Amino acid sequence: MSHSEEAATPWLPEKYSLSNQTAVVTGGAKGIGGAIVRELMALGCRVVVWDQDVSAVATMPGRLEAVAVDVTSQAAIEAAEARTAALIGTPDILVNNAGIQGPTVPLQDYERSAWDRVIAVNLTAVYAVSRVFVPGMKKRKSGRIINIASVAGIRGLTDGSAYGASKAGVIGFSIGLSKELVGDGITVNCVAPALIDTDLKLQMSEEFIRKAADRVPMKRLGKAEEVAATVAWIATPACSFTTGAVFDVAGGRLGL
Repeated sequence: MSHSEEAATPWLPEKYSLSNQTAVVTGGAKGIGGAIVRELMALGCRVVVWDQDVSAVATMPGRLEAVAVDVTSQAAIEAAEARTAALIGTPDILVNNAGIQGPTVPLQDYERSAWDRVIAVNLTAVYAVSRVFVPGMKKRKSGRIINIASVAGIRGLTDGSAYGASKAGVIGFSIGLSKELVGDGITVNCVAPALIDTDLKLQMSEEFIRKAADRVPMKRLGKAEEVAATVAWIATPACSFTTGAVFDVAGGRLGL
């Protein structure tokens, strides 16, 4: 191959571009979700943010829309889907990112109401939001679904049983759905971060955060931008032969 032929090879820019693509990111107003939104937009994607509080979205420049929604409410999800359809139709990319930590206490102190809330936000919402968009993706025969899980869904979480269980559920759901949709041109993958340095840590004690960082071989918390970069790559055409995978952004945590 000549130098001119090599230079003309089209795979590099197109495979890492999201130009003319659309996305919905739940919990996308701040934290990991906000970083994901910014990364997708940087690659040319038009994004619709779903969040309970979308006030922070106004400070994000770019091709961006916002829909206020409580992802634990089926009626709210359906209304948000209708609003999103009017804005962009069925998104090319769905990132189920909305999540909460919940209490970091032993099981005997873990109230049933807190357990139910964590499962509703972290797991049931992933099912419910995916369910409203999958039919349109199937009709179009293409789509990317990326679910934010956690290393806690693989290794468990001391004093955080609901969180670990919810994220393990996200992983199981993602793998199962990937098999269901593999013939429809839709990939389903999930990302499993270690503890990330966002406002979510405000729900945790200093001791809990210190222990979490100590368990990471890199001896630090992750950055939201590091999770976002992984999500963005999965969303691009470059990630075309991977589905049902769990990508870790855990500083070596899963390898030891």
